[in-house]
Amino acid sequence: MKASVEGSMLAERFDDAEKDKKKKRRSNRRTKQNLQSASEVNEAVGVSPECSGINGTDSLTSGSVGNSMKQLGVIVLPPNEQELSEAPSVGSISMPLNDRVVPLDLQNTQIHEGGIVSKPFSEPICCLGSPGTNKKKDSVPCSQIGVTGGVSGQRNYFSPHWSVEAVEKALDRDDVFKAVFHVNAHNRFEAYCRIDGVPTDILIGGVPAQNRAVEGDVVAIKIDPLSWWTKMKGPNVANSNTAVLEDCNLLVQDNAVNDNNFKGEDKINADQDSSNCRSSSGQKNVESCQNSSPYRSNPFPEKRYIYEDSNTTQASPNHLSLIGLTGRDSNNRLPCDESASSKINSGSEQSEVMNAVENMCLLVNSFPSKRPTGRVVAVLERSPRRECIVGHLNVKQLIFSRDINKKDARKNKNLVSEHEYIQLTPIDPKFPNIMLLVRDLPESINGRLKSGDAAIEMDLVAVQIDDWFEESPFPEGHILQIFGRGSEIQPQLDAILFQNDIRYSEFPAIVLSCLPQVPWELPLKELQSRADLRNLCIFTIDPSTATDLDDALSIEKLRNGNYRVGIHIADASYFVLPDTHLNGDAQFRSTSVYMLQKKIPMLPALVSENIGSLNPGVDRLAFSMFLDVNVNGDVVDRWIGRTVIQSCCKLSYEHAQDIIDNAFDFESSSFHEDDYPKVHGHFEWPDVITSLKSLYEISKVLKYKRFSRGALHLDNPKIVILFDENGIPYDISFSEQKESNFLIEEYMLLANTTAAEVICRAYPEVALLRRHPEPNMRKLREFTAFCQKHGLNLDTSSSGHIHQSLEQLKEKLKDDPVLNDILISYATKPMQLASYFCSSYLKNNEQEWGHYALAVPLYTHFTSPLRRYSDIVVHRTLLATIEAENIYMKQIGKEVGGKNRCFTGINFDKNAAESVECRKALSAAALKHSVLSAGALADIADHCNEREKACRNVKDACDRLYIWFLLKQQKVLLSEARILGLGPKFMSIYIQKLAVERRVYYDEVEGLTAEWLEATSTLVLSISPNKRAFRRGNNNKWKPLSEAVLLACPNDLKVKVDNCNKNEEMKEDSIASDMNKQHVSRSDTEIEPLFFPLTVQPLSKIPVALHAVGGDAGPLDFGVRLYMSSYFG
Repeated sequence: MKASVEGSMLAERFDDAEKDKKKKRRSNRRTKQNLQSASEVNEAVGVSPECSGINGTDSLTSGSVGNSMKQLGVIVLPPNEQELSEAPSVGSISMPLNDRVVPLDLQNTQIHEGGIVSKPFSEPICCLGSPGTNKKKDSVPCSQIGVTGGVSGQRNYFSPHWSVEAVEKALDRDDVFKAVFHVNAHNRFEAYCRIDGVPTDILIGGVPAQNRAVEGDVVAIKIDPLSWWTKMKGPNVANSNTAVLEDCNLLVQDNAVNDNNFKGEDKINADQDSSNCRSSSGQKNVESCQNSSPYRSNPFPEKRYIYEDSNTTQASPNHLSLIGLTGRDSNNRLPCDESASSKINSGSEQSEVMNAVENMCLLVNSFPSKRPTGRVVAVLERSPRRECIVGHLNVKQLIFSRDINKKDARKNKNLVSEHEYIQLTPIDPKFPNIMLLVRDLPESINGRLKSGDAAIEMDLVAVQIDDWFEESPFPEGHILQIFGRGSEIQPQLDAILFQNDIRYSEFPAIVLSCLPQVPWELPLKELQSRADLRNLCIFTIDPSTATDLDDALSIEKLRNGNYRVGIHIADASYFVLPDTHLNGDAQFRSTSVYMLQKKIPMLPALVSENIGSLNPGVDRLAFSMFLDVNVNGDVVDRWIGRTVIQSCCKLSYEHAQDIIDNAFDFESSSFHEDDYPKVHGHFEWPDVITSLKSLYEISKVLKYKRFSRGALHLDNPKIVILFDENGIPYDISFSEQKESNFLIEEYMLLANTTAAEVICRAYPEVALLRRHPEPNMRKLREFTAFCQKHGLNLDTSSSGHIHQSLEQLKEKLKDDPVLNDILISYATKPMQLASYFCSSYLKNNEQEWGHYALAVPLYTHFTSPLRRYSDIVVHRTLLATIEAENIYMKQIGKEVGGKNRCFTGINFDKNAAESVECRKALSAAALKHSVLSAGALADIADHCNEREKACRNVKDACDRLYIWFLLKQQKVLLSEARILGLGPKFMSIYIQKLAVERRVYYDEVEGLTAEWLEATSTLVLSISPNKRAFRRGNNNKWKPLSEAVLLACPNDLKVKVDNCNKNEEMKEDSIASDMNKQHVSRSDTEIEPLFFPLTVQPLSKIPVALHAVGGDAGPLDFGVRLYMSSYFG
């Protein structure tokens, strides 16, 4: 409780200081207005305003730079930086653009998508900072910075990366964190890193702070002082789902357990998707913080440079010891706030210094309105994405550069560069432009360039990043592959697979040689050693198009009134043996990939669709669980083992739903056997129907119990793209989750949870588990703010409370299902990704093992071994557990498979599990079934996570591709939309047809006037036919009206394309006629345009027109325009 009080007192002191700062900022606003031209130059060169260095000052005084650094989020280090002797110089100082800076010579430059082309070398000019030693006190004008790669004397764009030894020492001292680098897809100047155990991500704002890191890199980051942190979005209150200060375990009693638990690289080697603020046993505790941090700055500093004194860090085990809260003493130049230090350290006599993660938790929870910021100091592991970047070549830029160079060559031959580059613009906005040496281009491309083939810009090209030097704003690379036209489906599909490193070639002969001979028959040995379940009524329920049938169900009613539920899983581990080429290939693929009209299987079809699949009417090998369930949904007994089964029927979800709805009457005269699957063996339809209904009734009890326990389910609208007989998309609809889907889900969840519990009992250090961390606190606050803004009550204190709140809102909004879909979409954004992990890597943090959405402490994947390699690993661990249990039971003279089983039974006999005999049995079984070591298992977990993400990326990219192709074919697709947010320049809308969010910009649109009434959050859009204007800062006219509005004439509903330059109107075919030609669904043709003037507020309904963008000219996307009508055009 004491820590909580101290944190609140510090928060109050910080808020008072913030008020003082705001007063000082007001005096600088008039000065900032004079820097508009400098800001526009930065925008032209592609520099984010956050890292442009504009601070509204006239000189680089200590006060002015202190203020600008806060805006930049760039760490400034002293000239005599010696914090890490191995690192040459880690300083990076931004150069503010002020009145003394010579402006760029725009007459000699060309603005393009990637920045500014300047002779003689086409790289953009950026005032991103000076490197290294920072010996010069005065800033250098942007126009004087060299841009030709390799020119001696050129100023660096980035700081040098720290050496490996320097990073290791910094990790040991808790000076830096190890994390995965991610880039905001909507703003590449904004990146973030997630630190395991910290309740919010770390913002890496601006190009200098990102320091050449690329999406997916594993980086070392250094946290900025608290005073530099940015403002958090959403309500400025601590969220109730995060741990309070008392729970951060700042004063741990048991400090003798594993005191080095979080030392070195292992301290952050846990999953990068976690955002929980949790404590662990054995952490370091609080002590006096007078010598704790190289960032020991005054918590309420005046405007000044913040220097780091490396000489003080060696005695500091933790640079985050209350960053920004502890003041410097006289030896460290900055005044020390003794009262703040004394309050924080009131418990120092009985504790040691807390570790860096707990310290971050203290700061984040003490200042919930602040978002942590940091910078990249080293790239530890290069992302595999560096090797598979797809984009378009900027041929026009190359031609322009050559023309400029020819002119320069005539004037001064020394200006001609020996190295000619062409720029590639990636289709993924998370990646920077890449420079390619023209002389190293493939002959096919060079030949087309020489012949003047400008169509090469339309081709998709794959490149690999080779290096990124401090002297260059862009990385350098080389071409790997050319796919073809970006407007065609097949080149796009090939590029999608390449980008995600998906192996889509046929299985090699050496892999196929590991498969059994066909025709395959059930081996007699397996029939004798397994439980024979072929007399049970077992059936599968899958999508109608499924070919790899992983799971089947059965049910029996026992004499005691309980039900014995059988969950039968394909025994893929029988066919995929360790140390074989088949296993190696499956491990590399890791998962099957689904692409709407195509599937890339993890295993060859002979296994995944034939002898390994639980097809009806044939004997198959299975791994079964029998769970005895009472009427309350409690599992009172269980059995797990290898079996032989024969499925009697292959049901689709639609068939199962018909049976649940009593819409299936096999005795009716209207029943046609051809419309339903065949029932095999000695079973009949009544057997299947009775079993299915019993399973359904029990699944409802299990579901109710699961959600009562705190589970969360977010039923997002799922897009279904409809294809014609030729494979061409013609419409979009939404899939509906039915009771039959939830029936299967409940039993699969139960089986996975049971498998996790069993393998953790037997092999607690080498169990492959799956965890789901708590939501991202920052995004959860944004969701809470959205709900509060619209008068919707939301409790985010736990997963269960979120679910209950959403269910209540669903009932409240039953007449407005679209708004409910919007809420579900918003609720999904804060959720982290679930991931695999090796149990020993979180051995002392078992509270981190849980699954947030399912509200269970242990979870894994067991039920889909034909399409997930992780399930095969779990099968092997389960087999070793069962064998060890059987060996032990024989040794102690108990019946094998009887009651009191130490691992697979309901009750865990921990004493038996820890006995010498049992440990020997476990070791022998682990060797026989190839249970992996902790290190090898952790590598597989990481690889499975990476492949799972790639598979998800492929699916999403394929959805976007076919939606884009549909829009391209139809030209215009109409949809209803809801306004989520309004402002003077743009509106955020939710497009009902595609279940996505987009923005519509109406500022600087010629012929359109926007009146924003902030007091009532009302926008009025009007047509102004005579409105003519120019963009600020250049001679280009405003956007034409046709880019923001699809304007229809109310008399004949003909589309008008506004063309103010020619002062004429172009008319196309009527919308209704055009819709019929373009396969637009009938519901869309009923959407009517609204009339100008348009008055809207948040959550208003508006019609919009969608159209395809990109393809040959850039990334696939779709544009959104308001669908309006007016008598004035």
